[in-house]
Amino acid sequence: MKQNVIQEKSLEFAIRVVKLYKYLTTEYREYVLSKQVLRSGTAIGALFRESQQGESKADFIHKLSIALKEANETEYWLILLFKTNYINKQAFESLLGDSKELLKLLTRIIKTTKDNK
Repeated sequence: MKQNVIQEKSLEFAIRVVKLYKYLTTEYREYVLSKQVLRSGTAIGALFRESQQGESKADFIHKLSIALKEANETEYWLILLFKTNYINKQAFESLLGDSKELLKLLTRIIKTTKDNK
């Protein structure tokens, strides 16, 4: 798996999450849940970028594992936003699909790195 693929996808996802945050704070004046999804959704790409400068394979895996946790947390916030009617089904399914793709990519990179260790 080319690492630039996840770099690009995580950046695009972060952009979508920032736009979601703007929407939630503007349309609903919702600041608590929106801040949570903003934090976790943008952390995925930041942690991936940080992993690229890892001091060792163990450090690389550790940073990606944290990114994986953030992606999983982001899914929780998206589900909560959908179930509380802050986002519609179409937006939810689209964002959730992107999040699941990031989870799969991160899991694959972590597994491959561990196998090659």
